Amino acid sequence: MKKKALCIMSGGMDSTLVAYIMRSRGFEIVALHFNYAQRTVNKELSCFRTICKDLGVSEKYEIDLDFFKTIGASALTDHTLTVPTGGIEAGVPITYVPFRNGIFLSIATAIAEKEGCNTIAIGVVEEDSSGYPDCREAFIETFAKAANLGTKESTNITIEMPLVHLQKSQIVQEALALGAPLHLTWSCYQNDDKGCGVCDSCRLRLRGFERAGVIDPIDYV
Repeated sequence: MKKKALCIMSGGMDSTLVAYIMRSRGFEIVALHFNYAQRTVNKELSCFRTICKDLGVSEKYEIDLDFFKTIGASALTDHTLTVPTGGIEAGVPITYVPFRNGIFLSIATAIAEKEGCNTIAIGVVEEDSSGYPDCREAFIETFAKAANLGTKESTNITIEMPLVHLQKSQIVQEALALGAPLHLTWSCYQNDDKGCGVCDSCRLRLRGFERAGVIDPIDYV
C-alpha cells in the first residue's frame, strides 16, 4: 500500500507547499481544511478546494470549528477587533488565534488514525512568521509525543514540518522548484477579493517574493 500523509491545508502558500513536498516524497495526500470563522473563510475554502484538484486529492476533509468565534480574542475571528496594518511588530500579535494549531493537530490526529496515515504534515514556520507560539518546533515535537501516547500503538504518528526553519523567500523558491501553484493560494487576513498588502500576512508574503526576486501572482489593492 502507498504511504499516506494527512496534510493540514489552509489554502495559503506555506501549507500548500508542504502538501506538494509530501507528494514529491511519494505520499498519497489526505487533505484537511478548517473553517474556524476567520474573516476570509470563504476565500480560503475555495483556494483549498482548487488546490486539492490540482494535487489530485481523492480524500479530503472540511471541518467547521465555529467555536473559535465564541472564544474570540483574535482579530481573525472577532470582528470588533481590528487587523493590524501598521507593520510587523515584535511579540505575539492580536491576529494570534489561541491554541489554534493545538486544536487543529488534535483533530488531525483523530483523522490520521482513522485513515491509517502515519504522517501528519503542517506548514508551520518559526523563524519568519508573526511570532505565533503554536508554530514553534518545540511545541509540535511535544504535541507529537502526546498524540502517540493517546492513540493506538500501531498508529505511531510522525508530524512533519518541513518549512519550520525556512524564510518566506526560501518558501517561494521551493514552491517554484516543485511547481506548487502559488497563484491559487491566499494569505490576506482581511480581504477575499484582492490582498490588502498591509496586514502581517500580506507583508510577509510580499517580502518573501521580493527577496526571492519573483513577482507575486495574486492581485493586491
